[in-house]
Amino acid sequence: MKFFARAVTILKCFARAVAGGEEKMVRHQISGMEEDVRLLAYVVSDLCLGKPPLRSLPASATVSDAVSAIKSSDDGYVSVWNCDHSAKNDDVEACRCVEKICMVDVICYLCRDENLLAPSSALKAPVSVLVSKVSGRVRHVEPSSSLFEAIDLILQGAQNLVVPIKMNTRRKLQKSSTTPAAHNGREFCWLTQEDVIRFLLSSIGVFSPLPALSIDKLGIISTEFLSIQYHSPAASAIGAISSSLADQTSVAVVDDEGILIGEISPFTLACCDEMVSAAITTLSAGDLMAYIDCGGPPEDLVRVVKARLEERKLEGMLEEFTICSNILSNSSSSSSDEESSSPWPRSGRYNRSSSYSARMVRRAEAIVCHPWSSLAAVMIQAISHRVNYVWVVEEDCSLAGIVTFSKMLEILHQHLQTMS
Repeated sequence: MKFFARAVTILKCFARAVAGGEEKMVRHQISGMEEDVRLLAYVVSDLCLGKPPLRSLPASATVSDAVSAIKSSDDGYVSVWNCDHSAKNDDVEACRCVEKICMVDVICYLCRDENLLAPSSALKAPVSVLVSKVSGRVRHVEPSSSLFEAIDLILQGAQNLVVPIKMNTRRKLQKSSTTPAAHNGREFCWLTQEDVIRFLLSSIGVFSPLPALSIDKLGIISTEFLSIQYHSPAASAIGAISSSLADQTSVAVVDDEGILIGEISPFTLACCDEMVSAAITTLSAGDLMAYIDCGGPPEDLVRVVKARLEERKLEGMLEEFTICSNILSNSSSSSSDEESSSPWPRSGRYNRSSSYSARMVRRAEAIVCHPWSSLAAVMIQAISHRVNYVWVVEEDCSLAGIVTFSKMLEILHQHLQTMS
């Protein structure tokens, strides 16, 4: 109704403007309204074009199965599903995605005191131990759901929107319900905050003048963020790492004066082997940053981890860590010069095409902006680095806060509400 009323008003103005010689100005208004209408007309399926089907894992799998699936996945994560394959194909409730699992979930799980003593036993536990008890992080939506509805769900706490995708007849014949990607004859993909932000950025002109305004003026800098002192034990940040994964942010590493030195990012940890849990348990936050950096862990830090595991009598973790270190060392020594530029470790998904490896090379160095940076600039910066946040620093590099995709979506969502 609002659009209809607005259209009628503009048409009346257009008639008067033609008579008064102001036709060009009103044509510009009409063009802007058409662009608004087009953006609001988009549905979820428009954002799913070209997306591959989810790699899935049954809820009956073990943590070890999840580790293997993650390492062999091109995306660095797997979806966990509760499925009743005896149900009819048209029963949409028969298969539900319950969680998205990445290596950081496994690492935080192995850092628990009881699992440090017996990591091999911990890996045999059902994958359900990795599933968050917080509901609503994964939401199923229909392809016909509007873009506005999708943003609304994300702002309510959904991290991933699971969307059914169509399979052509030939592809259906090649698949069965037991195929990892298929669920009772259906396949799914999912949308993330990054997908939505990237899509909105392609129509950023609609949100004028917001994109040109500073993040400070827009009030989207959050001063509530997770941080740890450079010399503090990395183990004290385990809870913060888990929370940052849930919130799709990171843990800032700062000095005594609040200067940002780097970060312990779930994105970086997700590129590591599960045995990085041994490093988190034994190293300081600063040393952990060096350990997980894309060049690979320095040999002296590897020796420190082994020595401290031995001191604490964590024989089970020491044995697993030693096996893992030897495998990685042998793999590294036999790799080519080109492969040696890939992020550590070199197992499973880390030995892939150069295009994906380039995406995975991520240092512990934090991505930063300033309070006076524009919204559009920060959006582009975050997307180019494949992160959901950007740290905000003052001129002296002191940490002022963090800007997240969630905060960006809030301000864009408010603008969309005025348009609708």
